[in-house]
Amino acid sequence: FAVTSSAAGLMMQVGSIAYTTTKHASRALAEWLSVTYGDMGLHVACLCPQAVATKMTAGGAGVAGLDGMLSADEASESLLRALETGTFLALPHAEVATYMKRKAENVDRWLRGMRRSQEKMIGLALRSNL
Repeated sequence: FAVTSSAAGLMMQVGSIAYTTTKHASRALAEWLSVTYGDMGLHVACLCPQAVATKMTAGGAGVAGLDGMLSADEASESLLRALETGTFLALPHAEVATYMKRKAENVDRWLRGMRRSQEKMIGLALRSNL
């Protein structure tokens, strides 16, 4: 069973509360399905990419594209590998695993870093509107 979430479902999306919370919800659903039905034979894989080239990113990937934008085929290949190997997380952007580890090691440091990223984004947006 495949669930599409996002790296924002593991971390967050600076500047978008709706995207962040819905992606967290989809990841939580995938976890719930795996815990509830995994011993009954249901394998769940959760796709958590950063930027993927779709209509949504046609105007630019924003902060999600910092580690590059993948094609939908590349993201799909990651999900298929997770389904084939029985892995829960499909992370087509390998950097996301490192970000998750850093967040888990020191949430307060991670939050400070995200605040700095947000400040940079706001500053860039303000300058581009001048």
